[in-house]
Amino acid sequence: MIAPRSLSSLPLEVAAIPGEPAWLASFRHAALTRFSEIGVPTVKDEDWRFTNLAPITGLSFQPAPYPLIGEISEAAFTRLPFAGLEGDRLVFVNGNFASELSSLSAREEGVKIMSLEDALVNEPELVGGHLFRLSQKNANSFASLNAALFEDGAFLYIPESRKAARPVHLFYLSTPEASGQTVYPRSLIIAEEGTSLTVTESYLSVGAPRHLTNSVTELVVGDNATVEYLKFQEESLESFHLGTLAVNVGRDSNVRLHSMAFGARLSRTTIEATLAGEGAECVLNGLYLVGGEQLADHYMIVDHAVPHGTSHEYFNGILAAKSRGVFHGRIIVRPDAQKTDAKQTNKNLLLSDDATVDTKPQLEIYADDVKCTHGATIGQLSDEAVFYLRSRGIPLEKARQMLIHAFAGEIIDRIQCEPLRHELTEQVWNRLKENQPAHPSCPTTSPNFTRN
Repeated sequence: MIAPRSLSSLPLEVAAIPGEPAWLASFRHAALTRFSEIGVPTVKDEDWRFTNLAPITGLSFQPAPYPLIGEISEAAFTRLPFAGLEGDRLVFVNGNFASELSSLSAREEGVKIMSLEDALVNEPELVGGHLFRLSQKNANSFASLNAALFEDGAFLYIPESRKAARPVHLFYLSTPEASGQTVYPRSLIIAEEGTSLTVTESYLSVGAPRHLTNSVTELVVGDNATVEYLKFQEESLESFHLGTLAVNVGRDSNVRLHSMAFGARLSRTTIEATLAGEGAECVLNGLYLVGGEQLADHYMIVDHAVPHGTSHEYFNGILAAKSRGVFHGRIIVRPDAQKTDAKQTNKNLLLSDDATVDTKPQLEIYADDVKCTHGATIGQLSDEAVFYLRSRGIPLEKARQMLIHAFAGEIIDRIQCEPLRHELTEQVWNRLKENQPAHPSCPTTSPNFTRN
């Protein structure tokens, strides 16, 4: 059990990767000490006052066992969202690299795609120069816990002026055999100057028992680079997901970050983006689609550290039944960051009288020559719009589905990679046709993996 402010009741041991360097072992112990000092956040913490972690702190979690990867068939795997798309893929099951399910094509010279465990052995200088640098900037206790306990994850490196011809898909599958299993996946993505990359991260569950995922992704973007990143979270409704994405954007680079939260009983996605080079542009784009008693929380910090930076945040929420959404966007404009252009927009569509949203767009501006705006809306389907569609012969339920899908489409249409955009459109539309705005709660509707 995780105690609210101490480790007294949490039996933790620092994870160890075979052959890991001494600096990593030292950092792990320091990270565990940091977590012990910070503790688990409570609603008394301003950044967590809308999200109560009591459902997590009151349960006992243990590291997930090494999976029997052979029990997951290739045919069953390809039926998962995004699994059938073209591109390289790395698959991790319970935090462990699954080479049997992964697929890597021939790559340009210098491009490196491998497990983080292998990278620590084969690319120690690259990993050592970037690992932990971004995710430890802010007092994020769960990022520190991940640093102490992670065992594996993905490593992507695109050298200067290279273009990744195919998207890279990262899959993190949880296969809990019993309630209370925990995984700590970690990704490190480095796109050097003048590069181009499209990458997806999918977090999925195979099985219904209650489990916890605590993930961290660090994305380093050099100057004049173009990166599109999409996170898709659809873990079971018995699960908990705490994820951190830390991004550093170089000069004149264009970065698009998409976060799609459909699953988990309680999910919290933290995005920490630093615009560190002049002319950097970053778009944060997200959709949370939840029902039942789910809670989906997005917390963002966008730090404009230098002049002439542009950041736009667009997050839409669709909430049914007794679900809850949280949007907390914080833009910081430093004193020297003149000519900053920053925008926050959060729109929420409530499909029932019991669904609720807490939204808090926030600006901290310390420069005087900037253009910054923020806004939030909460509403229901327009009766006039529904009537308009029905007057043209469209049944009531189909009319509602079309309007909800159009609301989600505002976010989906900002995805530049066409196969990703098409796949996500299909995923949303299928849920609406099933009249289930979120991941089905019935275990029988989960993917059916067969034994070999």
